[in-house]
Amino acid sequence: MEMFDLTLIWAGIIGFGVIMYVLMDGFDLGVGILFPFAPDEDSRDVMMNSVAPIWDGNETWLVLGGAGLLAAFPVVYSVFLPALYIGVFLMLAGLIFRGIAFEFRFKSHRNRRWWNRAFCWGSTVAAFAQGAVVGAYIQGFPVEDFVYVGGALDWLTPFTVLTGIGLVTGYALLGATWLIMKSEGHIQQWAYRLAPRLLIAVLVVFAIISLWTPFVDEAVRERWFGHLHLIWIFPVLALLCAYWLWRSVQTRREGQPFIATLGVFVFTYLGLVVSKWPVIVPPNYTLWDVASAPESQLFLLIGVLFVIPIILTYTAWSYWVFRGKVRVGEGYH
Repeated sequence: MEMFDLTLIWAGIIGFGVIMYVLMDGFDLGVGILFPFAPDEDSRDVMMNSVAPIWDGNETWLVLGGAGLLAAFPVVYSVFLPALYIGVFLMLAGLIFRGIAFEFRFKSHRNRRWWNRAFCWGSTVAAFAQGAVVGAYIQGFPVEDFVYVGGALDWLTPFTVLTGIGLVTGYALLGATWLIMKSEGHIQQWAYRLAPRLLIAVLVVFAIISLWTPFVDEAVRERWFGHLHLIWIFPVLALLCAYWLWRSVQTRREGQPFIATLGVFVFTYLGLVVSKWPVIVPPNYTLWDVASAPESQLFLLIGVLFVIPIILTYTAWSYWVFRGKVRVGEGYH
């Protein structure tokens, strides 16, 4: 294989890993974000039990995407880590806090409220950090000769704060529609009431981000507004999924709101990818500029292509085994 082909294959693998992580870990982060607003403690038990059997498997995609990025595009690490290490540290710290809370909350009674807060704070901080990192990627980095030359807090700007808030809101929407599908009774009705409000908040925040982004990155402005492109189909499809979500909530469908929300995320993600393609280290470095040697890519690709079907199989099996409603007094723990 030529390096061109291998680089594109690796870009596809990493992109697939990222979107799988966003979709599959997004809803359980969203459940944590919604934790303080639950009607009662029994509702919190149901919320946590709905994601307890699968949350750690969902994070496999984060590991796969990160490891693939290091293997195929090592220069990205040499730029991204110095530029984003505080944001990445916050994300990992949040994931650790919520991971610990999964186990300790069910065992603790006297201090349960603190584990409730750890679950919520960890989920919210991790979601915000992920959104801020995406915003930093959109606005770009000061790079000279493949070396980051900016400051430790250059990633934290009003724009990245807004993208962080946007992802927190989006994950909360994913969490609400997940609960519509997985719960029943007063918990499900609470999630039904919450979903339209969160959808409006998501649309408002993403509209502001969409209007702001062309002023942050001139290349994105040229790509979207220089002349008509087929890439406009992605925001249109995202809005259609948002309408589908709204209608399915109004008609009290159970599975459709969650699928529609996944559609909103997928088409928004694809819109971001085509906005920056083929740049991977903004503002100027493309996939081929920062790719590793073809021999390294090919050697590691063989292992990854063997691992991905295994991950997909056990993920699908986990969701099948733990399908159905989660009720009060029942669950994984």
